Amino acid sequence: MTVKEFKIQLLALNPTDKAEAIQILTKTLSNGSLGITKTPGVMGGDACIDKTRLPVWLFISLRRQGATDAELLNMYPHISAADLVNVWAYADAHPDEIEIALREQEEAMQQEI
Repeated sequence: MTVKEFKIQLLALNPTDKAEAIQILTKTLSNGSLGITKTPGVMGGDACIDKTRLPVWLFISLRRQGATDAELLNMYPHISAADLVNVWAYADAHPDEIEIALREQEEAMQQEI
């Protein structure tokens, strides 16, 4: 199936089936952690968008503070919508890791005050 054929079929789905298709696609992306890397010595070894020093936990934190994907893309113009899809998929696949990283960041900020 080509992307064009897939798009036509996807647009024909009802909202419930579209939501299920999104979940399926998200799961397939999260299985390989596509576009997310961990490099020892870079950002404490935290999961980051590939070829950046932007950790996944940062985007989760900003989203929890109410930032939309559009706002995130404006704040970080060198990342793409696909990068954000990878961030959300990685965070969904590794919730404990992300919560620990968020907690560590919060504790570090408290120590600076």
